[in-house]
Amino acid sequence: MQKDIFERIKQSTGGPIGQYRDKAEGYFTFPKLEGELGPHMRFNGKEVLCWSLNNYLGLANHPEVRKTDAEAAARWGMAYPMGSRMMTGQTALHEKLERELADFEGKEAAFEFNFGYQGIFSTIDSLVNRHDVIVYDAEAHACLLDGIRLHLGHKYKFRHNNIEDCDRVLAHATEVADQNGGGVLLITEGVFGMTGALGILDQIAALKKKYKFRILIDDAHGFGVMGPNGRGTSEHFGVMDDIDIYIGAYAKSMATIGGFVATEKAIIDYLKYNMRSQMYAKSLPMPIVEGCLKRLEIIRSPEGDARRAHLWEVTRRLQKGFRDLGYEIGPAEACVTPVHLKCGVNQATNIAVDLRENYNIFCSIVTYPVIPPGMLIFRVIPTAAHSIEDVDRTLDAFRDIKERLAKGDYDHEIPNMAL
Repeated sequence: MQKDIFERIKQSTGGPIGQYRDKAEGYFTFPKLEGELGPHMRFNGKEVLCWSLNNYLGLANHPEVRKTDAEAAARWGMAYPMGSRMMTGQTALHEKLERELADFEGKEAAFEFNFGYQGIFSTIDSLVNRHDVIVYDAEAHACLLDGIRLHLGHKYKFRHNNIEDCDRVLAHATEVADQNGGGVLLITEGVFGMTGALGILDQIAALKKKYKFRILIDDAHGFGVMGPNGRGTSEHFGVMDDIDIYIGAYAKSMATIGGFVATEKAIIDYLKYNMRSQMYAKSLPMPIVEGCLKRLEIIRSPEGDARRAHLWEVTRRLQKGFRDLGYEIGPAEACVTPVHLKCGVNQATNIAVDLRENYNIFCSIVTYPVIPPGMLIFRVIPTAAHSIEDVDRTLDAFRDIKERLAKGDYDHEIPNMAL
């Protein structure tokens, strides 16, 4: 018997995250942060110390960036250029940004995306055919998984950051590719955005001496931040030449929309004509392109070096502080700092409310299906805009919370925070 699609949806629980919408929406999901983007914003009618923005280098409110964005918007409007890059959306500034990005990443060419998420899964879809084999890290980001799901050929995952299992899977993938007349594409991340762990890029690159394969990395959280010059996690590990396809995002260190892929020119030429999410979608608006040129200029300047240095000072003090307090933050080496809670969802939810309402500290609480089952974390994201005083205030709050959790102060029923 035929069923109505709307009726089925109305009768569902809402999905893994949507099932909590009645209690969560407006507070834990879809919260409204107001005011100037930065470490101090307004939430629920009060000022909070915010640790939930990927504004790594603090460029969101940089005076020169704001000035460039405003002047470019006044000069071009948000419509120009209209159409996709292939049809009517190509400009000299788009090409200039791509040349500078390619030079920054030590690649022959680059191509920018209107949105990083769509660009990433479209890149994967374009690179491989049904004869090829994909090998990927088990904790790859959703944008990578969506691209992998589009693949019609074989795909095998290896245990997260486990080089022995990666070796084993690559050996099998090589056999399958040989049988099918295809190639092997290995996909991983430079920085894993929920755990702050670095991808084992140097160890994976070393396997090129043993197997024939190409490496694609999503370095959304590494671009502009990792490495002595901010060129990313591949620079940090000294393997820039071994990473065949480098993908960066504008949404983190650049604090804007979009992203790019950088690789050999012949591959970029192919991708430009085959990435469906770019061929059939509007070109990135000119004010964003011009703004990205200014952001990249700052990232490559002595000021960018100083901002990275302060970011790492804040990050290391915060991470050391959590560890000294006895909190588990896992293998976090990048800026993202996950504070693992050894308690249930009920207690964690009450802690989050206490942080926001009584300590005036805003950080995100994350659980399955965003992260693997059994994990529950507060995701704390330091930026160059945070101060050492912000760090110390936050550590003092978490010291209190640890004591109160041990006393059972957070065992009461979860409040309904929907507003």
